[in-house]
Amino acid sequence: STYKMAQENSSCHYNETMQFFYNRSGQRHSLDKSLLTLVQVVGSIFCIFILVANCMVIAAVITNKRFHYPFYYLLANLAASDFLAGIAYVYLMFNTGDVSPTLTISEYFLRQGLLDISLSASLANLLVIALERYISVMNWKVHSNLTKRRVTLLIILVWSISVFMGTVPSMGWNCICNLDSCSQMAPIFSRSYLVFWSVSNMVIFVAMVAIYMRIYAYVKRKTTMLMSHTSSSISRKRTPIKLIKTVMVVLGAFLICWTPGLMVMLLDGVNCRTCDVKKLKSLMLLLAVANSVMNPCIYSYKDEEMWTTIKNLMRCIGNGTRRQRSTRANARPLNSDQDPGTSPPASDEMKTDDNQSLDS
Repeated sequence: STYKMAQENSSCHYNETMQFFYNRSGQRHSLDKSLLTLVQVVGSIFCIFILVANCMVIAAVITNKRFHYPFYYLLANLAASDFLAGIAYVYLMFNTGDVSPTLTISEYFLRQGLLDISLSASLANLLVIALERYISVMNWKVHSNLTKRRVTLLIILVWSISVFMGTVPSMGWNCICNLDSCSQMAPIFSRSYLVFWSVSNMVIFVAMVAIYMRIYAYVKRKTTMLMSHTSSSISRKRTPIKLIKTVMVVLGAFLICWTPGLMVMLLDGVNCRTCDVKKLKSLMLLLAVANSVMNPCIYSYKDEEMWTTIKNLMRCIGNGTRRQRSTRANARPLNSDQDPGTSPPASDEMKTDDNQSLDS
């Protein structure tokens, strides 16, 4: 029997359903029907909000010419990754519980791959945004001098890496041919892959925190130096500080929502038998959904111009043309602090800020 078990563990099982792998991992998927219905209804409401809200953020960046800068293009790309996450959650909700064991291996890879691609895209976007903020702030400008071509290449790179990271298990880094290496949380994923995934993401987290600490220290030092000479340039031009605060709040929410999940994945990857990682799986998914719900809310709350544009879009969706929506969105001043009688139009202010140093 020992020989038979060893032979089973070393042979491939591509023709099995997920029931075979779930049985080996000891996972139970029987949920009360009323509870499952409640989860699907509440989850659907959240997913609809995620899809609609992130569509509005992307539409705001496209229609408002004042958002046609590298930072906002990358922010729209982050919203696109959250939009994909919403699609992934919808697919997951209706392919979980009693349905999970009936999935084929390909369907399971698709379910997990959508989640992994959206997470990788979010993380890669946050890293690219951090680098863009670093370049602009170190030059003491509102926006970096990245060209549209370079931003486009960065966005393509982000999605290429994300798709690769999400499809690696289906391309061979799995335990279908080595059952002894299977994880508990993802029954056909190798534990070594979970270790790689969690550790690489944590390294990126640390890198982003280091970048923003460097930015914060520089801004604080530069602001202190400028205040000793004049306060007008600081009080009049707060845009770079606002952009930094917005993305730091997004990063903070991402860390809070995803760090526990990465820690649980790491514990599963190192084969911690005393850690009941399977019980924490649902909580980790809930935090992930919460993160995609929070991001568009953060954009709107921290960026008044973004919220104004979104409100104008919502008002005009039913009865306005695209040209009318764009015109109305662009009619709002950039900063509430500006004096309409003395300050130039918001678009001119942005162009001035983008081309001149902020300590002028």
